[in-house]
Amino acid sequence: MTELRPQPRPQAQRFRRLAARSLAACAGAVLLATAPNVLAAEGKANGRDALRVCQDPNNLPFANDRNEGFENRIAELLGKHLGVPVSYFNYPQRFAFIRNTLRYKLPGEDYPCDVIIGVPVGFDQVVVTKPYYHSTYAMVFPPGKGLDEVDSVDAFLALGPERLSRLRIGLYDKSPASRWMDRHNLVDQGVPYQTINVAMDHYVGDIIDKDLVGGKIDVAIVWGPVAGYYANKFDPPLKVVPMKSEPGVQFDFAFGMGIRRGEAEWQAQLEGFLDTHQAEIADILEAYHVPLVEPGQKLVSN
Repeated sequence: MTELRPQPRPQAQRFRRLAARSLAACAGAVLLATAPNVLAAEGKANGRDALRVCQDPNNLPFANDRNEGFENRIAELLGKHLGVPVSYFNYPQRFAFIRNTLRYKLPGEDYPCDVIIGVPVGFDQVVVTKPYYHSTYAMVFPPGKGLDEVDSVDAFLALGPERLSRLRIGLYDKSPASRWMDRHNLVDQGVPYQTINVAMDHYVGDIIDKDLVGGKIDVAIVWGPVAGYYANKFDPPLKVVPMKSEPGVQFDFAFGMGIRRGEAEWQAQLEGFLDTHQAEIADILEAYHVPLVEPGQKLVSN
């Protein structure tokens, strides 16, 4: 005898269909909510299978096309964190860098790169992550040239007008050093260098490598990472004296990573990396002798 089973009522069938749809919708919502974490776990960088970095190919100590800069080392650390290879899109910074790298896109094509490893906080052409280092401008001068007792800006100024008037001080034009020189009546001692130099073999450290070491100038005032890196290329090293900001003259600046606007998930991935790799990044900066400004304006020279 065939067993008769009760057939589900139409109302019960509708309930089951609604329940199944609700479960599917909930599952979809969970996937959407966890998408950034899933991407990170799968080794995705902004949804791509490689960490694509915008950089200047000749800009040590920051980066170059031989991956020798501290930004290259931070990029490699980030790529390892994301589980993807690192590729670089090279373009000289002095030629409309942002427009030709991070924001360059032809119809039907993808952007050539997705992140700039070092950008000053407040730079309005990009979105900047939380900072991962804070440095300052610095004086650089060779030992044994009559300035060995100078270990601070105050000590430098205390040399007095007669000694200061004999110094040739190299600085890049339109930098904070220009305003500082004017404030302290040192304009006549200034030897200006062009901030934008279109020579293809130009690099930011040649003011130290060539003119300071060669005796054309007695002191150079440059951005801290440049000062620390090039000063320590020599034996004995050149002396580096970090400079403190004054009212109306800001010498110290914080740096984060730069990305395009509207990429909040990518920003969250990068800032998660910065949060969890502070010690490794600090070790990299120390290896490149970057002078750092700690909270409370305490200067630390590496």
